This record gives sequence, C-alpha cells and structure tokens, in this order.
Amino acid sequence: MSLKAQKRIGRAAMLLALSENGETLLPSPLPNDWLYCTGKVGSMDSQKVVAAMETAAKNQHIINTDVYRESHALYHAIMEALHGVTRGQVQLGDVLRTVGLRFAIVRGNPYESEAEGDWIAVALYGTIGAPVRGYEHEAIGLGINHM
Repeated sequence: MSLKAQKRIGRAAMLLALSENGETLLPSPLPNDWLYCTGKVGSMDSQKVVAAMETAAKNQHIINTDVYRESHALYHAIMEALHGVTRGQVQLGDVLRTVGLRFAIVRGNPYESEAEGDWIAVALYGTIGAPVRGYEHEAIGLGINHM
C-alpha cells in the first residue's frame, strides 16, 4: 500500500480551496475517477458551516446519501478541518467568533491499489475572528477520512 505522488487527495483539496475567481492552482487535472466540489460559507454558527458543506457534497453527488458511512466519513473530515481552523475549539458564535471560508471537498482513491477504496478530503481556507470587519486573520484546515 502506497500513496501515488500524483494522487495526493489532501493536497488537491487544499489547492482547490486556495484557488479563487475561477483560477486553479492544481498543477495537473484531478484523476478522472475523482469527484470534487467547491464553495463558500460564512457564519457565526458552526452547525451552519457543517450543513453548507454537507449540502454541497450531497447536491454535487460527492457522497451517496443512501449510504450512512459516506455521510459519516464526510462529517468526520469536516470536523477535522474545522478543528484546524478553530485551533481545536469548534466554537464560533458562543465565543464571539465568525468565519468566512472557501471549501473544497475531494473524493477518490489516493493509493496504487484500487482495493483501498475511496477517501474524502475537506479543505478550508479563509478568515476567523471577532464579528467586526477587519478584526480577523487567515486560517486553514484539512480533514481526511476513509469512506
């Protein structure tokens, strides 16, 4: 079992989240069998952040909503990424913080062996801070989970 250099799912998700205005930072196209979606979310409520990403993944058919383990894997990847953005305390409005984030969700198999199955990566990039314009700083988070 080894990761393929050109199939680093976390790196792909991060580059997609860092891309803006239609530009792409990916050095080459994603493998044909990989799925992805991108979007933006801003809120003082972490539940709304999670819901926005879950909705995007469902609407873009990144996960099969009839298979619980796929929703479960996505949830854990989102929470891991949020831990990075919020420095381990997944609280926003309760502690007077707000986020403005771009996200990318990528699904695919990053291994040489197809038997390893699909993995899902969630990348977040944007700002976090007090709910006052100009009182925020950049933050980044990445979560990866097996499907």
